[in-house]
Parts: sequence; structure tokens; C-alpha cells
Amino acid sequence: MKKILVASDFSTCAGNAMEYALQLAKILNVEVCAIHAIGNMEGVLNNTYNAIYIEDYYNNKRQALTAWAQEFTKSDDLKNVLVSTICDVGSVSSVLTKYLRENEVELIVMGTMGSTGITGLFGSNTSIMVENTKTPILLIPLESKFTVNPVITLATDFDCDLSSEDVVALNELTKAFESKQLTVLNVIEGPDWKKNDKGEMIFKNLLATIELDFKYIKESNPLEGIMNFVVSNQTDILCVVKHHHNLVYRIFNKSTVNKVMNRSIKAVLVLHE
Repeated sequence: MKKILVASDFSTCAGNAMEYALQLAKILNVEVCAIHAIGNMEGVLNNTYNAIYIEDYYNNKRQALTAWAQEFTKSDDLKNVLVSTICDVGSVSSVLTKYLRENEVELIVMGTMGSTGITGLFGSNTSIMVENTKTPILLIPLESKFTVNPVITLATDFDCDLSSEDVVALNELTKAFESKQLTVLNVIEGPDWKKNDKGEMIFKNLLATIELDFKYIKESNPLEGIMNFVVSNQTDILCVVKHHHNLVYRIFNKSTVNKVMNRSIKAVLVLHE
């Protein structure tokens, strides 16, 4: 892993996500890039575009982002983490997508609410990024704090094929956290109750360096089943695999992502096929 990208709108939640990313970057020994999206109409007064004034506005935004990022590296604990910043004009999702297209990024870290609250800036743009990007995304609720040796749970229906990038990311994260094991959770919706030996073997082969603990629970509502397990298992990071046919995709679509992130969970790592 080489670089972690952190989306910022200067909100408290974005600051919490930045601090989380820096702690993670310190363990992984990678760079953090803080990125801020400047709205298309920001800095435009009286609907008249003035090239001189608008460039001053953009420069002020760049300086503000640099100062914001530097605040988090003042402590001795994080002063050696390499941090860069970039501002670009456009929506949050378009700015992030452009940066991902032009740069090598292994992990995106985003807060789950912006300066306007849970349904505001990051409420919508986080769900858009979850829906469209293929890069692993770590979603950080405001109440979530970085934990050494976290409890990690991967929720799956076994009907998925992790991308090679996500396999590497998950292996690196668990190794960096020095987690003793990864819990693999399967929520069974129907009446049948049996182990998925084939699915377990696939995960064992993909995540060969991690000790896996397979858990099965029966629950008619997959979301409730996952959330209840997260609480009872004291999970710190919930991993989900997004694809178009499994139960996790139905949970993590654009219409329900805010409801999920408003539940009593810690961080959520979204992986992709």
C-alpha cells in the first residue's frame, strides 16, 4: 500500500477521518493525501466570474486545506507521516474520481457526514463513491476512533470474488493491525442451515495469511443480523463486499447507506469484486 486518500470538507467528521487515516498510515508507512472539492459556484460574487478574484479564492482554499492537514501532524506521534493536499473544482465525487483516475491510491477514507449533517455533503457523496468506485473505501463515523488490534468482521454470503487489489488491501490491513484473526460472518435468510464449505475454502485461499473464524447466524433481516452481531462481537471494523446480487449490495445502495452508517457500528471497509 502506497497512498491513502482522505476527503475533507473541514467538518468535525472529516477531521476524525483524517486522524484515523494518519494513524493507519503511520502503521502502514504510507503517504496521506487530503483532498477538498471546491463547488463550481464557490467564490463567484453576483454571478459575475472574475478570473483574478476567483483564483485568489481558490488559493485561499488551498492554503486553508494545507493548514488544516498540518494541524493533525503537530503531535510527535504523527509528525513523521508524509501528508500532501490538493484542491480541485467540482463535486466531491467528481473530484475524487478524477484524482483516482490520475493517481495510484490503494484506500479512500471518508467521514460519514459533512458540515451539514448526516444527510448533507458526505451523506450523499459517500454513497455515490461506494456505488461507483472500485477502490476500497473506509467509512469513519464521527464516534469511531482508531483502535490498535481492532476486531474485524467480514460480512459475506460467499457469492463474491474479491478483486486482487482488495485481497492485498485486506491482507495488509490485518497484518498492520496485528489482528489475531478475521471473523467471516454469513447471515442465513432462508430455512436452510448449513456450513458453506466451498465458500470457506475460497476465502481461506484468498486470505491465506489470516486466521479466519467463520460464524453463521440465522436472521430474516440481513441488516439487523449484521448490526446485532457487530455489537455483540464488539467489532471495530466491519468489512463488506459490494456486488450487484448479494445481501450486502442491497444494504449498501445509495438509498440506504446513510441509515446503515447511522447505526451503532464503528468503521466500515467497503471492498469490491
